[in-house]
Amino acid sequence: MCRACVSPVLNHPSLFESPMAFTGLGSITPNRRGFMAMSTAALLGAGLPVIGGGSARAAASDGTVDTIFKGGNIIPIVGPSSAEAIAVSGGKIVKLGAAADIMGMATASTKVIDLQGRTLLPGLIDPHNHTVLSAFYLELLTDVGYLKNKTRDDLIANLRLLTAATPDDAWVLTSNFDNLLQGGDLSRDELDKISTTKPIFVWYTNGHDACVNSAALTAAGITEDIGELPGGGHFGRGPDGKLNGLVYEEAAILKTLKPGLPKITPAIAIAAVNKFMQAAAASGNTLVHEPGTLRSEWIEPFIKLAAQAPLRTSASLMYEDMKGYEPYRKLGIGPKATLFADTLFTLYGVKLIGDGSNQTETGAQTKPYLNSTSSGKPNFDAAAMKEMVANVKAAGLPSLIHCNGDLAIDIALDSLEAAYAGSTEFGINRIEHATMARQDQIERMKKLNVEPSFLMNHVTLYGAAYRDQIFGPERANFMDPAGACDKAGLRFTLHTDSPCSPLGPMRLVGTAVTRLCQIDNTVIGADQAISVQRALEAVTIDAARQVGQPDRLGSLEAGKEADFTILEDNPFTVEPTKITEIKVSVTWVAGNKKFG
Repeated sequence: MCRACVSPVLNHPSLFESPMAFTGLGSITPNRRGFMAMSTAALLGAGLPVIGGGSARAAASDGTVDTIFKGGNIIPIVGPSSAEAIAVSGGKIVKLGAAADIMGMATASTKVIDLQGRTLLPGLIDPHNHTVLSAFYLELLTDVGYLKNKTRDDLIANLRLLTAATPDDAWVLTSNFDNLLQGGDLSRDELDKISTTKPIFVWYTNGHDACVNSAALTAAGITEDIGELPGGGHFGRGPDGKLNGLVYEEAAILKTLKPGLPKITPAIAIAAVNKFMQAAAASGNTLVHEPGTLRSEWIEPFIKLAAQAPLRTSASLMYEDMKGYEPYRKLGIGPKATLFADTLFTLYGVKLIGDGSNQTETGAQTKPYLNSTSSGKPNFDAAAMKEMVANVKAAGLPSLIHCNGDLAIDIALDSLEAAYAGSTEFGINRIEHATMARQDQIERMKKLNVEPSFLMNHVTLYGAAYRDQIFGPERANFMDPAGACDKAGLRFTLHTDSPCSPLGPMRLVGTAVTRLCQIDNTVIGADQAISVQRALEAVTIDAARQVGQPDRLGSLEAGKEADFTILEDNPFTVEPTKITEIKVSVTWVAGNKKFG
């Protein structure tokens, strides 16, 4: 949604107690919030990391079945439309089919779980989720976004309450304010009416803008004569030429926020990541993929963390951090995700940032934004992007390229065609978000074996704004064009881009089916709606392929990992507008109950 999916400010080394704030921790247990670093040398020396490995437990060679699920709606996604029962052994699926056949495999030690009419699906996957940054946002800042405050009056009232409850020596630190949905930009004067003594920092949901009061400017040492900062950070000014409280881009946000944010200690990091992973599991996810915002020096702690996390975690490194793959090169990094044995952590692909956000008119378009002369601009010209993609290919890895605008997609596809010419030998190349993809680009992606991943929450949260403020009706109706992809036979996935939009794969599924904008209850691009089956495929088998694990995850098939999401209702039979409301009952990962 924002300039780089989500601002990486909160993983800046200067905000941590030490550059390696995740390391030096003791071991964790399922009931303790913590994780520890394990040295690369130790990992490699012990021979722990492997590629394509399975669960920590191997399926029993004698055919013994650990667990049988029956008595509900079992939806394999691939193959038969349904099954009556499914058998699990050693963390893997053994067989599914008729209840009588599966129950015939039971022994005295087999646990039989009655689904009681609930729906069992393959584990749901979010292929683009900024796990670490989401965790820090939730732990360190108070959410004042649209879902919490629907009106400007609600926002101001709750900011007053929050300010009153904040100690005199602390900052009021908030996030997720949405200028498109919550009444336009805030101002220094507006926040000064709440307090002139306590610093107030309100971070926009786009991650690259903020607004502060006078007390915050003073505390941060920001004076009226401040100019543009290195890297493009700057401060807004009103008609009188004075600072108006608006803060733009990472350098300025960091300068403003740093004095008010407590140093991120290992204890804070532990609590934050653990809490977020629990929330992700509770929303129905059995795997979340972190694209680009996991720093390479954090890989080792995550290897240990993943062994006991409530869901699988996956990550790709940013292009600028590609050297971080080198310690793991001997593991065979490439078209399949690198799985570290006895953990639930994988590495896959390289992230590149092609443009910015459509909401802030920094997405690179071939046509101007509505009522504007601006078309945005790409972060890299064609030659630079081609060189970067070629370097990723030379490393034997697929590219994940952030492109919100159609011009950025053109540049990305030109680069992918030049480097890969349709080859998938190093895995699936992805266009991240692909919000404004054109019909001809969809056809070209199909030809090049390139797949998009749509932030479908754009439709439910910003559909009306895209229609009325950003693009106009015709262009807005083709945003996140899942329907066109489906008709063209192009596979795709759905993601949240958390913290840019709320957790929950069923919200993605429901929105893809209805195209309903919750802001004004209108339908945005009805012809881009897809079937329930297709939407579920986008968060299961197709998502598994886009994170390099289609042979292990994403469908209920013998030999695959026993990752399940169990829902209270059946998305195929409930009224379509109710799909987003379906509650998650239980999640299982590698044959172990993780939530519920």
